[in-house]
Amino acid sequence: MKVLEERIRQEGLILSDTVLKVDSFLNHQVDTALALQIGQEFAAIFGGQPVTKILTVEASGIQFAMAAGIALGVPFIYAKKKKAVTLSEAVYSAPVHSFTRQEDYRISISQKYLGPDDKVLIVDDFLATGAALVGLCDIVEQSGAELLGVGCVIEKSFQEGRSLLEQRGIPVHALARIASMSPGEVHFIEPKELIEESAGC
Repeated sequence: MKVLEERIRQEGLILSDTVLKVDSFLNHQVDTALALQIGQEFAAIFGGQPVTKILTVEASGIQFAMAAGIALGVPFIYAKKKKAVTLSEAVYSAPVHSFTRQEDYRISISQKYLGPDDKVLIVDDFLATGAALVGLCDIVEQSGAELLGVGCVIEKSFQEGRSLLEQRGIPVHALARIASMSPGEVHFIEPKELIEESAGC
């Protein structure tokens, strides 16, 4: 998604070779037109599949899950990081370690919103270590629903997240795949490299 790559180049703040801030347009202040465009891109990728629910985790995945839900015409659910007093019914839950916050927490979803009849697409803003997405996959497995795939806005391809998901047989699609980065520069995996990767070259 070239428009996304250009925004990352122009507005992303690269604090180190592992930390990228995109809070001016994606996950603090949100460019709503770009978010909707991202949702349409996910719909183009996954639209041929029988998606019934989109799943994400609060808070940064919510806008993209909603945009994808609008484009696909299905509801989205977000896993909560802290169990609210109003969430009194049975829940699915999984432990997650946050790389950016360096803390452990449990994510949870009410069992009444996800079940064996559902076909699930997971959408999130970042794929890096994969911890949050693995937690969401565990929740889908607990529910008996079928996981159709994972869509991420930005992937740090030099970290282990993709391999953790692919080891579980989960299709992963990222709209911008970063090969490497350092303060002042970012390199994306180009289409030719993606073709070679998929061919096992």
